Amino acid sequence: MKKNTASCLVFLIGSFIAAVSLAQVANPDVPNIRQVIPLGGNAWVNAPDTITDEGLMNWKGPKSTANIYFRVSVTQDIKISLRLRVPNGESKIRIKEGENYIFKKVSNRAFDTIEMGTIHLRHAGHVKIELKGISKTGAVYADVSDLIIQTKQPDADIAYVKQGSSFHFGRRGPSVHLRFTVPDDKKTKVKWFYNQIIVPRGQDVVGSYFMADGFGQGYFGMQVNSAAERRVLFSVWSPFNTEDPKSIPDSMRIKLIKGGAGVHIGEFGNEGSGGQSYMHYPWEAGKAYAFLLSAEPDPAKNSTTFTAYFEDVAAGKWFLVASFNRPQKATYLTSLYSFVENFEPENGDKTRKALFTNQWIGDNNNNWLQLTHAVYTGDATAKANYRKDYAGGVEGDKFYLQNGGFFDGFVKLNTPFTRAAAGVKPVIDINKLPIK
Repeated sequence: MKKNTASCLVFLIGSFIAAVSLAQVANPDVPNIRQVIPLGGNAWVNAPDTITDEGLMNWKGPKSTANIYFRVSVTQDIKISLRLRVPNGESKIRIKEGENYIFKKVSNRAFDTIEMGTIHLRHAGHVKIELKGISKTGAVYADVSDLIIQTKQPDADIAYVKQGSSFHFGRRGPSVHLRFTVPDDKKTKVKWFYNQIIVPRGQDVVGSYFMADGFGQGYFGMQVNSAAERRVLFSVWSPFNTEDPKSIPDSMRIKLIKGGAGVHIGEFGNEGSGGQSYMHYPWEAGKAYAFLLSAEPDPAKNSTTFTAYFEDVAAGKWFLVASFNRPQKATYLTSLYSFVENFEPENGDKTRKALFTNQWIGDNNNNWLQLTHAVYTGDATAKANYRKDYAGGVEGDKFYLQNGGFFDGFVKLNTPFTRAAAGVKPVIDINKLPIK
């Protein structure tokens, strides 16, 4: 009897200890889901400091604020840590998220994960964590490589640019497209493609490419290249698959037929290769600009000549951009699309938007048809779920595309849209289009 009692007592004590241990492991009040968010792909900082692939290194500017972004779908407390080092002295760092503030003194010489504190997220969507240097006794505040967050509840829809991916493209942000639906009986007969773009005021961010007339062999649109420079760009891919235009055999080179006055003619690489042309033009946000593209196939030579014209709608003036001959295929225009892209990683934290309106196609016999249907798609960055600051759809009688800036309210990819057929058929005297 005593032996059995002792055995039961040992069993009960062991069970109690196991239960306590299990409760500690599964304690819902202890954050245990960890996400490591590299600053190299998810942060921006104002000059003179910079973000590299390694993160916020040599951080010294007293007026600099580094902003780190990620997106959540669950509102909850999150414990915040930073992986950092302080090369010399001691620094005081402030973390801010909304109305949450955390101050921390740090002085560790080697990289280490330093717990900063806990904040409560009140809304699902994008989160901005601000880092600000308050004081330092050394030359720099810190070198910071990662933001680490720990949560109690799982979040299946958390989004940020992951370690091991391209931080360059991650910081550029997702590109979004409109793929126009052409009726089956017209798909092999599209000689002309007409489209208009209006960039709303304040959305003409440096590094933006608002592309109007995309087709199976190239693209045509307008860019913001700097605070003082804007371009209208027309490019045609070579059929030779390479990133280096100098390696293209002569038989597969894009040949210039004619270029507009003052238009720069050259080549491009690093995204396929081919012929490129651009004209400097001070286009303005809030105004409409038209893009007209033509294809002239030559079956005898198995080649096609593509020609691009640009119109300042308010001024009623057309410009010739360029005319290129592409070998190896005689074709009319196919795979018509538009896109909005950011090519400047430093401006991936800013939102840009464009309205696309009055799309028309024409055939050899001057029969024109308005396009009112499009499927909205995204690039690899959007598809990878790294960022969800992208949208597309219809506003009135116009399609729109929007990306960058970590806005909430993203629109699911591969959604079809139809705009109102309210556009006016373009009145174009083909014989009076500029030839130089």
